[in-house]
Formats: sequence, structure tokens, C-alpha cells
Amino acid sequence: MSKHMKRHVVPKNWPIARKGTTFVISKESKGLPVVVGLRDILALAQNRKEVKKAVHKKDLLISNKPIIDDKASLELFDVLTIVPAKKNYRLTLTEKGKYDLVEIEEKESKNKVSKIIGKKSLSNKKTQINLYDGRNFIEEKECKVNDSVVIDLEKNKISKVLPLKEKANVLAIGGKHAGSVGKITKLLPEYKMVEIESGKDKFNALIKHLMIIQ
Repeated sequence: MSKHMKRHVVPKNWPIARKGTTFVISKESKGLPVVVGLRDILALAQNRKEVKKAVHKKDLLISNKPIIDDKASLELFDVLTIVPAKKNYRLTLTEKGKYDLVEIEEKESKNKVSKIIGKKSLSNKKTQINLYDGRNFIEEKECKVNDSVVIDLEKNKISKVLPLKEKANVLAIGGKHAGSVGKITKLLPEYKMVEIESGKDKFNALIKHLMIIQ
């Protein structure tokens, strides 16, 4: 099976030109391949060969963990660390819903936010929660599906729960409003939606297309 795809069929949230070399690295997650981030966004690598070299030298981290495969992907709000340069970049969404890597301070690189997409009750009043970025945690804190959590990347634990509620800050991660940031003004659970105020605008969005942020 081919490990590459043609440029004209890559996901719309990848910020790469539709014209250029015929093939780019394949999409193996809902996130952004590290190769695309380093080559097309940050312009720190010219090709996959250079990324492979950096991976071999252990020069790259994703959210505090060494990258061991050049096909690795960043998920939303992951932190890409360039070890030799001591630079940290967070994967975010632009107002147009495209991925971007934004440089952040080292202290900001110690945590990230992710959405709870599933829960499973365990013994001893503990719960396994499954997150949007693929992580799983055993947690005692009260939380619900569609809430978000703040992950302490150094301790690999959840430090805070961000509940889905009125006045919560939110990022649209899908749908026609992808990339929009606002505040929840009204919950519409019967429609699985919320009303959001973003600047002077108001719109409704499906809860599944939203992530609570700090």
C-alpha cells in the first residue's frame, strides 16, 4: 500500500500548496505530519530526508516525547520542540481552519489542552478517559465527555478539567466555523449544539465540532 498521497487530495486544513511535487507524506492521523510542519510551515527542512536525519539524532520532540518515526504526526495543541535550537511550537488552527505552528515560550510548552471524546468507568471510583489526541488517562477528577482537560506534559497527568458550560472559551475544530474562537452563550443540548459569541458575531455549532480551551 502506498505511503504517499497526491497533493490535490490532501486534507484542506493542511497549509500546503496544491501544486508542487506530485506526492506528499501520507495522512495517518487526523493531525499534521511532522514532515509537513517542518517543511511547509516552518521551512526548517527542505525534504523528508532532512527530517529523518533530525529524528535519528533525537533533535525533535512531540509534547515532551522524542520522535522515533519520521511519519509521526502532531495532533491539535501538541508542542513540537526543536531541541538544538531550544524552540517550541504549538499546533493550532488559523481563523480559516488551517493548521499552523506558533512559537511559544518554554513554560507554555509544559502543557496542552485536549478534548474528552470517551469515558469508561473502572473499579475504585476511577474512570478511563479517552482524548481527542489519542491519549488515555485513568482519572479521579469529575469530568464528562465533551469537556476538555489540561495535560501536564512533564508529569504525564491531568492538571485541570475545563467543563463544557456557558461562558466557557471554545475553539471550533470542525465544521464551517473551524478556526473560530469564542465564548459559549447558551447550551442547546436537545440539538447537541451551543450558541457562541465570537467578537461581534454569533453562531450555533455542533458540540462535536468544538473544543473547550483556556
